[in-house]
Amino acid sequence: MKEERPSVGRVLIVAGSDSGGGAGIQADVKTVTALGGYAATAITALTAQNTRGVFGVVPVDPGFVAQQMEVVLTDLGADCVKTGMLGSAAVIERVVRNLERHARGVPVIVDPVMVAKGGASLLAPEAKSALMLRLVPCAALLTPNVPEAEALTGLSIGSPEQMGPAADALLALGASAVLVKGGHLPGDSVVDLLRTVDGVERRFESPRIESRSTHGTGCTLASAIAAGVAEGLRLEDAVARARDYVLEAIRTAPGLGTGHGPLNHGHPCQNRA
Repeated sequence: MKEERPSVGRVLIVAGSDSGGGAGIQADVKTVTALGGYAATAITALTAQNTRGVFGVVPVDPGFVAQQMEVVLTDLGADCVKTGMLGSAAVIERVVRNLERHARGVPVIVDPVMVAKGGASLLAPEAKSALMLRLVPCAALLTPNVPEAEALTGLSIGSPEQMGPAADALLALGASAVLVKGGHLPGDSVVDLLRTVDGVERRFESPRIESRSTHGTGCTLASAIAAGVAEGLRLEDAVARARDYVLEAIRTAPGLGTGHGPLNHGHPCQNRA
C-alpha cells in the first residue's frame, strides 16, 4: 500500500541552539511552525547567548548529530532539510553522509552560518573547505549574506551589482541555486539576488527597516524558505513569501534585550499555505 504524502510540510533543521531564542534552532522551529509546517531538529551545538553576544559554545558530538538526523529521517521523514550552524568539519561530514544515505532527492537549504550577529565565530577555520567541498554541492539553495559570500568566494561585494559574480562563483561550487542577501550593504533599500543553475535570476528589493531587532534574520529567512519548499512552493515563490514574513517579523519585533533583539516570529501570517 503506497504511503500518502503528509498534509503538512516536514522540515528537518540541523543547527545550533540559541539560549536567547532569537536565532538558531529556536528561531527555526518558531518560523516553520508559524508558516504551517512541521519542524524536527538535529542540534549541533549548545550556545549561551543573548541579544548582546555569544558567551559560550558546547559542541554536540558529531556521531550524536548523525543519530538525531537518522532517527528523524527514517521515521518521520522530511520534505526539506535546512542546515544552519554546523561548527566543525566532522559535523559537516556526518551531515552530508546522512543526507546521502537517508535524504536523497530531498531539497536542502544551506545557510552557511560562519559568524554570529555580535561577531563571534560559529564555524571552525578548518571547516570552511568542508563546507565548500562537501555541503555546498548538496544545496538546492545556498543563502549567504554578503560577508559569507565574500569569505566563500574571495570576491569583494560593495554593491548589489557585485552580487552577481559572487552568486555565479557559488553556483560553480555545485549549489543548484544561490540567494545572496544584501542586508549588510549600505543604502535605503535591501537587495537580495537569486540565481539558479537553470539561468533563473530574480532581484528582490524592499525598503530598509531601521531596527536593532535583527538577531536571527538569516536563520529565520532560510527556515521560512525551507517551509515553503517543504509544502511544494516554487523556489522563487518560497523566497518571496519568506522575505515578506521576515520583513513583518522585523517591523513588529517586540524590542527585547539591550543588543540585537529578536524578531516577532509569531506575527499573523497572511499566506501560510
